[in-house]
Amino acid sequence: MKIPTIETCLQLMDDYRMLDNIKAHSRVVARVAELITRGFMQTNGENLNLDLVISASLLHDIAKTQCLDNRCDHAKVGGEICREHGFAEIADIVAEHVVLKSNGSGPITEKEIVYYADKRVNHDQVVSLHDRLDYILDRYGRNNIVRHDMIQQNFDKCLRMEKRIFANLDFSPEQLASLIMSKRDWRV
Repeated sequence: MKIPTIETCLQLMDDYRMLDNIKAHSRVVARVAELITRGFMQTNGENLNLDLVISASLLHDIAKTQCLDNRCDHAKVGGEICREHGFAEIADIVAEHVVLKSNGSGPITEKEIVYYADKRVNHDQVVSLHDRLDYILDRYGRNNIVRHDMIQQNFDKCLRMEKRIFANLDFSPEQLASLIMSKRDWRV
């Protein structure tokens, strides 16, 4: 398994001209994902790869800037970019960070953590899933009932994921924002 270092991720963010606001979003997603992953590792002895989670979180929107103008699928293109750089495991996570293919059973995975963490960060702020849903419906729903339903179904899956994740942690979803703000020794 080839996992890029944080420094390599930050360089790739520059190489692919990631906008500063998207970089800030990705850093906060990485912090949320790190907190959740560490929680699983400490309280449950889960065998999760923290480096994989952090790198995938940093690179999850690697194609977002280039897809803004042409409306390409930034998750798919981002997965392709990661694969081109030899980061196959990262590519799989990036490709599913918008819509997760998992049915949500079994142990929590790195892919599910990154997917969930992304849904909890609006711009560079940790928000509730409901607040994030409102933003996404407004921004991407485009008054299209089919798109609106797809977004709602995806968030219903995320709400179920939240229950699975926090059933195994010693902090609640409501505590994420304050825990992120109070911690000073983030890797990113």
